[in-house]
Amino acid sequence: MAESKKVIGMDEWKRKLKAVTVRKEDMNKLVMNFLVTEGFADAVDKFRLESGTNPDIDLTTVTDRMVVKKAVQNGHVVDAIKRVHDLNPEILKENPKALFSLMQQLFIELIRDGKTEEALMFAQEKLGPLAEENRFLEEFERTFSLLILHNVANSSVSHLLKMSQRNKTANDVNEAILISQTNEKETKLLGLLKMLAWVDKVRELEKEVTYPKIKDFSTCKLEDPAAI
Repeated sequence: MAESKKVIGMDEWKRKLKAVTVRKEDMNKLVMNFLVTEGFADAVDKFRLESGTNPDIDLTTVTDRMVVKKAVQNGHVVDAIKRVHDLNPEILKENPKALFSLMQQLFIELIRDGKTEEALMFAQEKLGPLAEENRFLEEFERTFSLLILHNVANSSVSHLLKMSQRNKTANDVNEAILISQTNEKETKLLGLLKMLAWVDKVRELEKEVTYPKIKDFSTCKLEDPAAI
């Protein structure tokens, strides 16, 4: 008869977690990296003064990224492209995903503004060839359907006209600029969470012990073993 697993309850698990010491300096660096990567320029400056932790890059680059991000979120794609080019003409050349996202968003904004003829010409001359060259044809076809659908609001592509699509494009461009400046595209904190999620699936401990886990990394809330 197989032995039952040992169960570590929530209280015991929290005591074990509290016993793990993390240097304040390391925690401050994680926070600073998060603020820099996400582009909270004002918060970066305040946190630098309060914690004594210096960012790894020039703060002006954070501001530049946020100007580009805001331009995309406001639908000013042409302005965003110009600003990215002013930062570094190689950024979009070296990142086809970001370039396509911007061109796709420009097409979407033309449709939003009712400029259907201009959108059609743009799709034929710019967006289509770019999609074919970089293997984004499926996404191009989905986006192009905005021109031919009579009831976009009730279609599977209605999300393309929502703010969430602008945010997605802004994030793609932000990643491209980050890579060009720091060789990173996401925060170290997110990387740690991804690693934790991966380790959680393969660790040997699970074979012997039942313990509290984080099921939803958007909240990082521990779930009691009894509820898992």
